[in-house]
Amino acid sequence: MTTRFRNCAVLALALATFVQVDAVSVVTQGSISSQALARVGHPLTPGSAAGVARRTTRRTIRRTSVYVASLPAGCVKTSVNGTTIWHCGAKYYQHTGSKYVVVLVN
Repeated sequence: MTTRFRNCAVLALALATFVQVDAVSVVTQGSISSQALARVGHPLTPGSAAGVARRTTRRTIRRTSVYVASLPAGCVKTSVNGTTIWHCGAKYYQHTGSKYVVVLVN
């Protein structure tokens, strides 16, 4: 026996011990698997409802790099997608630690 043939035989034998195929089901059902393995609608797929909702929430409020120590006068506390923000005139602020950050609401 050549070394290459022996290595192929050992590999085939090793694979045969780990892979078990029911020959009758392959002939009658036409498939090795008894269940469909496609997972349509997982939250991370682009077209799923959960994926769209996640991206909408993520893109609704964006923080800027502008911080203020206190809010201007006349601010109203509001909620956008479950996140508490302060609406002050034309700007929105979100509380973070001891400061407030200017956020953009789309």
